[in-house]
Amino acid sequence: MRKPSPKHEDTGSGQLRIIGGEWRSRQFSFPMAHGLRPTPNRVRETLFNWLAPYVAGAHVLDCFTGSGALYLEALSRGASSALALDSNHSAIASLRQTLATLKCSNGQLLQTNALLHLENQAATPYDLVFLDPPFGQNLLQPACTLLEEKGWLAKDAWVYTESEAAPSTLALPGNWRLHREQKAGQVYYALWQRG
Repeated sequence: MRKPSPKHEDTGSGQLRIIGGEWRSRQFSFPMAHGLRPTPNRVRETLFNWLAPYVAGAHVLDCFTGSGALYLEALSRGASSALALDSNHSAIASLRQTLATLKCSNGQLLQTNALLHLENQAATPYDLVFLDPPFGQNLLQPACTLLEEKGWLAKDAWVYTESEAAPSTLALPGNWRLHREQKAGQVYYALWQRG
């Protein structure tokens, strides 16, 4: 998860570990840009336990990838393709290097504004979408609306959200069913299924 400053200033690098799949236990680095906070290991483990039957073969979209922890975890666990979007140049460059090190050819990266991408690009339906936007910038609801209205979601798509507010208060698309939710610290995380 990322809460970027306007300058996206970097302050060194951090380390993360992939917790399951083909690259299990592999370490990768990410830039410590202001406000960047990866989804913690225990939250990722819980999420991917929830998603265990659905990741292999899935087409994945990670709209605010930041460190790329969720994106890499999905690829490690057998996603057939994954697209990561982020406006931070350093984050995308670091992920590009990680994909090269892992010899991964089914991951795509774009340095772009996620909302503009969802609004203006031709949609491809995705089976699994990660939405972990920077907090305090009113990005989650608009992203969900664009995903639903612009055709980015497969018929029974799964959508993962992280938010400051309880999932029941988010006013997300009415055809999304809340499947699971938990709270870690001040962050709510939830898994939705499109109905």
